Amino acid sequence: MERAGTLIARWKKRPDCVEPDQLARAAWRAAAGKKIDAHTVSVRLVRKHLVVGVEDQLWQRQLFALRQALLENLERVLGPGVVEDMEFRVQPPRKTVAREALPARRPAARAAAAAAGADEADAIADPVLRRIYIRSRNRTPA
Repeated sequence: MERAGTLIARWKKRPDCVEPDQLARAAWRAAAGKKIDAHTVSVRLVRKHLVVGVEDQLWQRQLFALRQALLENLERVLGPGVVEDMEFRVQPPRKTVAREALPARRPAARAAAAAAGADEADAIADPVLRRIYIRSRNRTPA
């Protein structure tokens, strides 16, 4: 298995086969490191401006403080002129949920569950939270 730096160095020699956006995405993990890469959700290059999606505002602030070091790392990996600036946008990771795991939102399904005697609100021990849950569930559109 080859290192990312070796592959990227070869790509730089053949600019006609790889677009700068692909280079920036490939170089992001090498420049940022595994820990930072684990908390970013998307990377794209817009006119030499790297846009990185992060989990929350805390990561946005921390990475903004590290922006100059990250730019230097990207320049070392990609070469000068590919990425000139960076922007960090909050984009929470998307969770994929199986359709069967989603709660029934239709009134008919709720009525059938209530007729069967199974009310999910009964599983909530705190009476205040149970009441809040029932009210919010009743307000949810079909």
